[in-house]
Amino acid sequence: HNPRSTVGTVTEIHDWLRLLFARAGVPHCPEHGHALHIQTVAQMVDAALALPEGARLMLLAPLARGQSEGLDALLEQWQARGYVRFRIDGRVVQAVELTRGAPLDGAPHDVDVVVDRLRVRADAEVRLSESFEAALRAGGERALLVEMDTGTEHSFSTRFACPECGYTLPALEPRMFSFNAPQGACPACGGLGVQDAFDASRVLAFPGMSLPSGAVALWDARNADTRRCQEALAAHYGFDLDEPFERLPPQVQHAVLHGSGEECIDFGEDEGRHPFEGVLPMFERRWRSASPPAREQLSRLRTHKPCPECGGARLARGVQHVFIGEGAQRRAIHEVSSITLEQAREYFSALRLHGSRADIAARVVQEVASRLRFLCDVGLGYLNLARSAVTLSGGEAQRIRLASQIGSALSGVMYVLDEPSIGLHSRDTERLIKVLKQLRDLGNTVIVVEHDEEIIRAADWLIDIGPEAGRLGGEVIYNGPSEGIAGAGDTSHTLRFLTGAETIPLPLARRKSNSYIEVKGARANNLKGIDVRFPLGLMTCVTGVSGSGKSSLVRDIFYNAMKRQLDEVADRPGEFLGLEGDMKMVNAIEFVDQNPIGKSTRSNPVTYVKAWDEIRKLFAAQALSQQMGFTPAFFSFNTDGGRCEECKGEGTVTIEMQFMADLVLPCESCHGQRFKPEILDVRFHDKNVCDVLDMTINQAIEFFSEYKEKRIISLLKPLQDVGLGYIKLGQSSSTLSGGENQRVKLAYYLGMEKSKPTIFIFDEPTTGLHFHDIRKLLDSFNALISRGHTIIIIEHNLEVIKCADYIIDLGPEGGDAGGNLLACGTPEEVAKCKNSFTAQFLRDKLSKQ
Repeated sequence: HNPRSTVGTVTEIHDWLRLLFARAGVPHCPEHGHALHIQTVAQMVDAALALPEGARLMLLAPLARGQSEGLDALLEQWQARGYVRFRIDGRVVQAVELTRGAPLDGAPHDVDVVVDRLRVRADAEVRLSESFEAALRAGGERALLVEMDTGTEHSFSTRFACPECGYTLPALEPRMFSFNAPQGACPACGGLGVQDAFDASRVLAFPGMSLPSGAVALWDARNADTRRCQEALAAHYGFDLDEPFERLPPQVQHAVLHGSGEECIDFGEDEGRHPFEGVLPMFERRWRSASPPAREQLSRLRTHKPCPECGGARLARGVQHVFIGEGAQRRAIHEVSSITLEQAREYFSALRLHGSRADIAARVVQEVASRLRFLCDVGLGYLNLARSAVTLSGGEAQRIRLASQIGSALSGVMYVLDEPSIGLHSRDTERLIKVLKQLRDLGNTVIVVEHDEEIIRAADWLIDIGPEAGRLGGEVIYNGPSEGIAGAGDTSHTLRFLTGAETIPLPLARRKSNSYIEVKGARANNLKGIDVRFPLGLMTCVTGVSGSGKSSLVRDIFYNAMKRQLDEVADRPGEFLGLEGDMKMVNAIEFVDQNPIGKSTRSNPVTYVKAWDEIRKLFAAQALSQQMGFTPAFFSFNTDGGRCEECKGEGTVTIEMQFMADLVLPCESCHGQRFKPEILDVRFHDKNVCDVLDMTINQAIEFFSEYKEKRIISLLKPLQDVGLGYIKLGQSSSTLSGGENQRVKLAYYLGMEKSKPTIFIFDEPTTGLHFHDIRKLLDSFNALISRGHTIIIIEHNLEVIKCADYIIDLGPEGGDAGGNLLACGTPEEVAKCKNSFTAQFLRDKLSKQ
């Protein structure tokens, strides 16, 4: 969760790269591009003696470059040390001339001290050595050797130094290539690669509105000063204040957002004439002195932007110009980190170093190439080493750790993996199985919690738990070798699916639609300017291998663009040309993600779907409640009144520990029952409010059905329909998985009695779902479509893909090799595509139906 953590640091490949560049890298001058080399005194002497015999030499030590103050004192200091000749701005002068001439202070000068003058002779080696050492001490590890006959100048340094500008770099160390160390991090961004700044697309919230109406967020005409400012701008530039901002001339838009530059504007008698600073600079100024509430408001308009100093490389300027390789293979460490893992693997496989660097780097290059190969083997070749770890999905993070373990080549280890196939295309599942078997063959034990059919079939041993979920589960149904499932009976849904006794059938007919919304020219990230139609009123699956551009198309472009089309606040869409189609047939769009349904630990699925409100009303209607004056609010664990005040309705108390995990203990006051004793005395058919919270969804539906509480049942039923009948009514939302959170949200939309035509977008809703649950999920999707809604699913699961009405397949690969529209149409039509990996596996799936 650390923003400094990247794929490279998590896999430790970045540590190997730092060692490689510190030992085999060649630094270059950022300004002139010269390779910088460290020289010893012996090498300097050899270079001087290699000059023509008898050549006159002058050895100097640089004292100042472009300095204008303190020069007279500097010269006096060196004269006191016995030096009598100096070179000032290229002219050699005697110390006597300096004392008689005008002072040097006041104008910039280049000053060198003449350390020695001699001729090239075979017996001058000792003298040259002593003179070079003296010059290096005086010149800060730099020395200049001038051939007096020709004027040719040679630069020497015991540090990495440029012969033209004197740029120097310390001896290379691994920590200099770390953006987490002060020696290597960019000083402007501290090694993060990004800086917070106001985003023009967020500040310009509603470009279709006028300035006074609120085109620019937090800068509308409700503020009198803002209104006067806008009127002054309109008078100066000659535009109508009622004109939508997007129709104003470009120079006016630029002046409003970025300022008028040197151009003065008349702001009236109070302020007079002065340049307008611009909305973005004004917000930056306010941000620096804003109060916490004001900062929170302004923070919504800020975003991360690449650091202008390092361009997102995270490293200091000098480190960015240390290269390995030659010619087309020449790369800096941040360039290696920014290419895909597949490209990096190919680069290190082909990398050829020469001389002593080859011997030093051989083992390191081998280690880096090996780890990159493991990452590509688990289907992550589309990522890069610079990718922030916080942006990875759960499945990607798990596979990265898995590849790291393979790279360490440990044996005798027990590995436990929880659904490593999350976010993985069927093509890459085969690679994952191969990697898991490699771990096993190294002498390790691999335990995988999984729903993917291919991984289950590839296992050596199966442990199946069931037969159902929740209180109807918890039994070991099968425990044995995978080849023994045929004679294991049919008590398990898993075994029935594996043996073919139970299947998810194809729909009897594919729904058709003539209405659509089309994205034109999608170019965000790796998309190749594609035009994609999303049909309305159908279930559409967007497919493709990991990194092929599915999320870029659906979430970054389509979702954000549609939100703005519906005049809702949204992030700036990725690059595309426009939207076309039947816009009037859509009233809303929802992205049903896997984020938690509530921030509070007291939130739960039943409060989310509004069923708890009806249950509270039911208890408030009981005779004892009427007698005691208990309203529905008394049966809420979120408000004061009936809840236990010791634990604030949580049922537990958390004790913070300094050096250990926090302790969570049952509340001593209510003993985990959440409510005061007098509230618990109120009963509905012998069940108090705590008893109801302790029921599962299935139990609650049975209980309330017995007493004909139809309103409560209608709100709970969608949770059961999406396969969540096993969770308890009072179960905290913080304990739900991402897939469970997503299905709770789906249940909420299913429970809405009257809803406007909506596009629902789901990102891999099958995460954590068994075959049996997928069938229920598909029934829920069909229920939404029957009400006039549209379903768009980003998915890899073939059971869902084969049941779709329409498929949009992207690829063929991930990263730069993806982003193309390979096929679109019904599953049968897409299965005919020859270039698609999805089509290849879909053909096999359809042929088995």
